[in-house]
Amino acid sequence: MDLFSIIIVLVVAGVLLWLINTYVPMQGTIKSLLNGVVVIVLVIWLLQVFGVLSGIGSPRIHT
Repeated sequence: MDLFSIIIVLVVAGVLLWLINTYVPMQGTIKSLLNGVVVIVLVIWLLQVFGVLSGIGSPRIHT
């Protein structure tokens, strides 16, 4: 995945999160939880894209 695609994914995720936070009425605690989950998922995805967490998502069975 090239850098341009990564930036596009981050921008789209940010805009979607901003739209949800702005236009969907919800409690502050739920909004904070949603923001935290999205940030954690994006950080884990970025770590996998850059190869830091290469073992996650590909379980290996040693025989």
